[in-house]
Amino acid sequence: MNDYIIKTTTEDMTKQLGERMALLLRQGNVITLSGDLGAGKTTLTKGIGKGIGVKRTINSPTFTIVKEYMGNLPLYHMDAYRLENSDEDIGFEEYFYSDGVTVVEWPSFIEEFLPAERLDIVMKRSGENEREIHLYPQGSDHEFICKELYR
Repeated sequence: MNDYIIKTTTEDMTKQLGERMALLLRQGNVITLSGDLGAGKTTLTKGIGKGIGVKRTINSPTFTIVKEYMGNLPLYHMDAYRLENSDEDIGFEEYFYSDGVTVVEWPSFIEEFLPAERLDIVMKRSGENEREIHLYPQGSDHEFICKELYR
C-alpha cells in the first residue's frame, strides 16, 4: 500500500486540495478522514463539497451522524464519532454503494462496515495552520486519485 503525503500551510490550501480531489471523484467513492480534533477533516470536506458543486454550507454532522448535500454528485458526510462502542448499522452500505461520494470522519468507529475499496486519509497538525495529509488508497481507482493529486 502506497502512502502519499501532501502538506498544506493554510486552511485555504486544505480546502483547495479537497476541490482538486473532488474533480477526480466518481459515484461510489468513499473517503475516510482520521485525525485529532482540529486536524482539518471538515475543512477538507468543505473543499470536496465545493469541488462537486455543493452550494450549501458544509459543517460537521456531529449531532446527526449523516448530512446529505446535493451538487453534481450527492455528498454524504458522516461523523462516526458518536457511534463509538455501538454495533448499530444505520444503513452504511446504502451510502457507500450509492450514486454519490461518501466522506466518513472518525472511521475507526465503524471499521467493520467500511468497504474494502476506499481512500483513507490521516490528517496531522504540524503547526498552527500546517497540516500533513497522508493518503492511503485502497484499490486502483483510489490509487489513481492519489497519483493525480500528487503531481
